Amino acid sequence: MTPTSDSILASQVSRRSVLKMLGVGTVGGGLGYSRFKKPEPSVYGKDLLDLPFYTSGKKTVAIVGGGLAGLAASYELSRRGFEVTLLEKSPQLGGKIASWDISVNGEDMRMEHGFHGFFPQYYNLWNMVDELEAKDHFTALPTYAVVYKEDYGPEIFKPSSSAFPWNIIDLAFSSPNCLNWGLNLVKPEHWEVFKEITAFHPQRSYERLDNIAVTDWVHGDIPKGLYDLYFLPFGKSSLNSPDVLSTGELMQFFHFYFFGNPEGLAFRGTRMDMGRSLVDPVANSVREFNGQVITDVTVTGIEWQDGEISQLRYQEGASGKTAPFWVEANASLGESFYGAGDDVYALLAGDKEAVSLTCTHQGCTVAKSDADGFLCPCHGAAFGEGGDRQAGPAQRNLDRFEVLEREGDRIQLAAINADGTAVAESVLEADYYVFAADVVGMRNLFALSEGDHHAETLQQVSELATADPFAVTRFWLDRDFDWEYSNFTSLSGYKLTDSITLYHRIQDDYRDWAERNGGSVVELHSYCYKEKEFPTQKDVLNTFESELFEIVPELKGAKILHRELVNQKNFSGFPPGSHPNRPETATAVSNLIFAGDWVKMPFPCGLMERAVSSGLLAANAICEREGLQRRPLLTVNPVGVLSPVITT
Repeated sequence: MTPTSDSILASQVSRRSVLKMLGVGTVGGGLGYSRFKKPEPSVYGKDLLDLPFYTSGKKTVAIVGGGLAGLAASYELSRRGFEVTLLEKSPQLGGKIASWDISVNGEDMRMEHGFHGFFPQYYNLWNMVDELEAKDHFTALPTYAVVYKEDYGPEIFKPSSSAFPWNIIDLAFSSPNCLNWGLNLVKPEHWEVFKEITAFHPQRSYERLDNIAVTDWVHGDIPKGLYDLYFLPFGKSSLNSPDVLSTGELMQFFHFYFFGNPEGLAFRGTRMDMGRSLVDPVANSVREFNGQVITDVTVTGIEWQDGEISQLRYQEGASGKTAPFWVEANASLGESFYGAGDDVYALLAGDKEAVSLTCTHQGCTVAKSDADGFLCPCHGAAFGEGGDRQAGPAQRNLDRFEVLEREGDRIQLAAINADGTAVAESVLEADYYVFAADVVGMRNLFALSEGDHHAETLQQVSELATADPFAVTRFWLDRDFDWEYSNFTSLSGYKLTDSITLYHRIQDDYRDWAERNGGSVVELHSYCYKEKEFPTQKDVLNTFESELFEIVPELKGAKILHRELVNQKNFSGFPPGSHPNRPETATAVSNLIFAGDWVKMPFPCGLMERAVSSGLLAANAICEREGLQRRPLLTVNPVGVLSPVITT
């Protein structure tokens, strides 16, 4: 796009206005920031008294959910002397950073849910990594690029320790698109944008903006250039679509990652898959401190008594259906299918048994494959027509059920083991319960409540939202290619794809594969797509493939040797109006604590750092109740630099 004389003039006015507002060259030092020395992280939760570190008595904690939040809580509590039992539904720990074994044309490799960048302001995550002596599991990515399909030149971000406002000024002078920003502070609407991004406040910003969707906020004459260049691609990286994302949440996100962040936008990736690089070291530490880690577990019941949780029940390697139950026929799926939604069953030959179509990997619903059998659309687990596991990340067969009775269009089922015996159930009692499942898991947990549960807490959980689905496809190709941008690059303007990752230039296993085979491994990631635009897995795969050749024309004609799809709808949603009633770490139930990236946080954070910090906050809440020293947590400056002077 060629800038007009009007846009150049607007840019010059904007730049002079910004420099004047920030007092550069006159009173810039009064902002408390140095050009040469970045601000120190802020500390949250530091105790003034010198309290004990270890618990002196026998205290037990049950933690449900083995993602980053549950792992962080387990790590901190186990090393404090608590007896920890961690339950995870999937065969693999890690949640959204889990990894699992795959076979690529006969070679063993590892697959994940998609590339994750570890930013330098992930203070609490990095402190845990340091304590685990696992920092050499990570590798620096020297630059970070955002590439636009049309209209704008690429933005290249390099390591920097310049804090606000210097990082904005550096960006203005280095950006090839600065003339297209369109920011003009003589316009009241543009001043409002500048006010919001520089004066973030954890209470006032949400009060002003939480009820407004980002797309509605943009319609209020937000500078189009700023939105296209920064707000849209970075906002989508929160894994929430702008039309269903709270503007207050977006401001918190931008404050943490940019405007309040003194660390720059450079980040690290993992040298191996995230399971071996981060998840395994945390889990091994929990075990070393005598914590119990149980995977492939289904919670089957939560009992309440006198407003507290008295115990929970679970099964290992089973569906969680402990009693006979009825399911209705589902004619839309076929004559042998019963149930609906994510609770579907298929009759087996002979009509005396049925299998659950809930994948035993991470709970997605499998569908009939082109061949005889079933295929999971999320991670590619394959099962035979009798439910036997054949390939993919699932570790066991589909759950089996005996048909007890028939009554019209419904049947009664009861869970059985492979040998036809009833499924056993275990009971877990603890002093404290930390629920650290994802949003879908939290809803399922509270649906199992029996007895005198806390209605307000149940209501808060029921209001939690999930974001639009995300999808990842990783391609193994028979040739390499030139790429002038960063090995992880954000993309904008494509129908589906939001980023590209060159795994054969980041992770050791993939480097080795590429050297042996002379090819490349490329991953495309869609952060939040609309299901109505891509109703089937075939639509997702075909679009990813066509956009790959559009993004890297040099790969046209390359042979795809293998591909893996990850497709889920379980990321936390932050829709307009959701902030006031969002659950916090401490609940109204004395022995129930929450952890997860969906928890309302008392300081700015995002994505993996939000999950880890929430887990450590949960551990702190228990330590505080037991009279123990809390772990000091770090964050960027909690408020924007201009928040003290902008109070409305």
